[in-house]
Amino acid sequence: MKRPKLKKASKRMTCHKRYKIQKKVREHHRKLRKEAKKRGHKKPRKDPGIPNSAPFKEALLREAELRKQQLEELKQQQKLDRQKEQEKKRKCEATLDVEPSVKEEFGQRKAKKAKLAKQNPKKLYCQELKKVIEASDVVLEVLDARDPLGCRCPQVEKAIVQGGQKRLVLVLNKSDLVPKENLENWLNYLKKELPTVVFRASTNLKDKKKIPKVRRNIPFKSEICVGKEGLWKLLRDFQEIYGKAIQVGVIGFPNVGKSSLINCLKQEQICNVGISMGLTRSMQVVSLDKQITIIDSPSFIVSPLNSPAALALRSPASIEVLRPVEAASAILSQADTRQVVLKFTVPDFKNSSEFFTLLAQRRGLHQKGGSPNVEGAAKLLWSQWTGGSLGYYCHPPPSWTLSPHFNENIVTDMKLGLNLEELEKNNAHSIQAIRGPHLGSSILFQSSGLTNGITEEEDIVEELPKQKERMQEEREDLEDINSDQESVEEAEGNSSITSPAKEAWADEHSAQSYVLDRISEEEDDAYNFSTDYV
Repeated sequence: MKRPKLKKASKRMTCHKRYKIQKKVREHHRKLRKEAKKRGHKKPRKDPGIPNSAPFKEALLREAELRKQQLEELKQQQKLDRQKEQEKKRKCEATLDVEPSVKEEFGQRKAKKAKLAKQNPKKLYCQELKKVIEASDVVLEVLDARDPLGCRCPQVEKAIVQGGQKRLVLVLNKSDLVPKENLENWLNYLKKELPTVVFRASTNLKDKKKIPKVRRNIPFKSEICVGKEGLWKLLRDFQEIYGKAIQVGVIGFPNVGKSSLINCLKQEQICNVGISMGLTRSMQVVSLDKQITIIDSPSFIVSPLNSPAALALRSPASIEVLRPVEAASAILSQADTRQVVLKFTVPDFKNSSEFFTLLAQRRGLHQKGGSPNVEGAAKLLWSQWTGGSLGYYCHPPPSWTLSPHFNENIVTDMKLGLNLEELEKNNAHSIQAIRGPHLGSSILFQSSGLTNGITEEEDIVEELPKQKERMQEEREDLEDINSDQESVEEAEGNSSITSPAKEAWADEHSAQSYVLDRISEEEDDAYNFSTDYV
């Protein structure tokens, strides 16, 4: 017997359920469209073709067919070119086995690169300096106005004079760090021998590409470049004398402001500048305009035969070659004691070790156990003396004598064709614009005279292993100093530190970080620098 049919279920539903299902379906479709959009799969559009009513339909179809044939021919040609290149490569590989000369040449290049990587960076500095002197028509020797005589190198000046018809000009940079009377005395002394320009490089190019324009109501500021117009006029005169486009080389000892001078003339931060010594490692060509090109150069290599004070002031690695206490003591021995006491606000001292002890106590530099950190105070003095903030000055010699590497004919040739009267007016205007310190706020320093340099690679002594050991010792000492300073700060707390103590701690911290940077840079110079040349 058949079972009776059941009544079919109704498909009717509530509006709430139907609307909910429709909403879910819409969300599902939206999700699928979004995923398809991310994948980028779209339906290919069909070519609608050219409608029959379009004019010149047959001509357009012929052009399209011709273009298609050209593309196919181009693909075939590219395929043939690739095959030819592959055949050439196979032939070259086959000839390398037959001709060993190619392999030898490749091996020589590789050995040359390895040799350059192991070469002393000081030798590379000498090579680059020779290139700059040979390529230059006019050479600007940048001097630190605090010790102009100590910034002159007789060996390099002699090489310039012997290099042919080259002009040598002295540039007194950092002229705002010495009193105006002392600056005028040095200008009168130096201009008897060579053309001299008073200059003050701008310091506000740290993060900006352009030098800000000078306001009319405030014509001169400490951060504004001074002496640029006079130097430009002098270079224009040289260009007119030569009657062609000239190249100007900029040379000098470390940290005298060679790269800053180029940046001021270009009004852009082209060359790398900083507080650390020896940042410029290779020659850099900068075009000022169509007629004048300026070349930046690495620093002079200081001869180890100089006095300890000259080594401490002019050599970037002096803090590693000499002991910090020895280097700072050599500087302190040539400074006026009374003015040093007033500048650093310490009691009167009998010798350098006592001064470093007093300075460490004054600045809060202590070792474990509370004893004053004499070596840290010596590094602090050395970093401030070689930096660009401490004001000291030297007196020029009482009587002027011609340098032994010059004669009267050379002096006359260096000044030939120049408008010296206009140069003196520009220098007087620059001196008037500079706001230098007073004699009472500056420290009198006894100059060591001319600083001997090394121009020949054979005279450089290989001393990299010793320097590495010494740098490692200095790094460990500075890390101990930093850890001690951090423990002192945690113990005392920020609230108990007065403003003078904060300033002293900031000075010491900056000096320590500066010396650490110098040590790391010396390691990079010794082992990684020469790879940039390759």
